[in-house]
Amino acid sequence: MSSFTGKKIKDVYKDILHTSNSNTGIGSTIKQVTCGDGDTSSLYLSDRNLKVQPSADTTTNTVIYDAGGNALLTVDSTNDLIKAGIGQHNVNTQYAHFGVATAALQSAVANTHYAIPFNRTFQQDIVAIGTGTNPDTSFTISSTADDIVLCYWYIMDNITIDRVVWWSGADASSGDTTRCHLQSFTIDSGNGSTSGDLSSGVVLADGADITNAGYEQAYYQQMTIQSANVDAGKAIMFMFRSDSVNSDFSINATIKYHLR
Repeated sequence: MSSFTGKKIKDVYKDILHTSNSNTGIGSTIKQVTCGDGDTSSLYLSDRNLKVQPSADTTTNTVIYDAGGNALLTVDSTNDLIKAGIGQHNVNTQYAHFGVATAALQSAVANTHYAIPFNRTFQQDIVAIGTGTNPDTSFTISSTADDIVLCYWYIMDNITIDRVVWWSGADASSGDTTRCHLQSFTIDSGNGSTSGDLSSGVVLADGADITNAGYEQAYYQQMTIQSANVDAGKAIMFMFRSDSVNSDFSINATIKYHLR
């Protein structure tokens, strides 16, 4: 308050913040904080609540810094995100994993997309999801329910995919050209005769073909995200394809995502 010293109210009233409450002070009803000439702020106060609501969205509003001036907590009111830490990561960032060992892909045939188990669950029988450039956009269970359910990542809340990476390793000296897709589907969860069937497939992420030379080295790829948002109730699958069968492959895929 030292800046008010020796000054008249008419010279400083615009700089005085207050809640318009008929001179009764802070009450139990939340009110917007304004300055002396009536201009509003983004701050609302009561003796029980605090609310910050900008009148117009901005790109970011940094709330807390460390002593070095680094942002520690940032509210992005344009994209409805909260980020924290030196790395400014979404506070609800999570990771999901798909993976399989070479033994499961020994029966794979060339130019066929195969569903990779979710959370690195081993399975003996692999499930084919098409032979086109991309996996099929639908799948009907006939006699493979026990195998395909191991490949479903069932989405229980709306999410956004932030990053997808995968590693592969061959088991022979001659490799193959490989390709992977992350794809979402509408899944029937009605427990009827079509329960578990997939439709309306959308490619979430993919990448350029990788020419794998064999077991002398492992291969890494960060995939290109094509469609980031996935709604609750969808199923996500990770699919692998090779143009020949010189090798069998182990697959290790990680998906970074956040709730929205």
